[in-house]
Amino acid sequence: MATITFDTHEFVKRLRESGFSEPQAEAITDLQRQAISVAVDQAKQDWRPDGLATNKDMDARIKETELKIELVRSDLKRDIAETKAELIRWVVGVGLLQITIITALILKIASHA
Repeated sequence: MATITFDTHEFVKRLRESGFSEPQAEAITDLQRQAISVAVDQAKQDWRPDGLATNKDMDARIKETELKIELVRSDLKRDIAETKAELIRWVVGVGLLQITIITALILKIASHA
């Protein structure tokens, strides 16, 4: 992993040349070093390579999702076919029941006449 080099001696020297006192220059340098350290640690935390998805990962997930969709589609087609068959059985059954009732009524009427 890459390391950030921060020359604190050069930083203090430049601050001193700019008019800062020695304690001020050292305090600013220490704060700058801490800020860099925090920023680097945060960047390491935010940009972990193990958390990134590659194209290969995405292709695998897409393929997996497509297979799940196809499975749901085939289950749905099966359920629709079963429902259609059951509906046909009910319609035929109700039709036969109507024919039986109508026939019974006709025979009843015919036997009284």
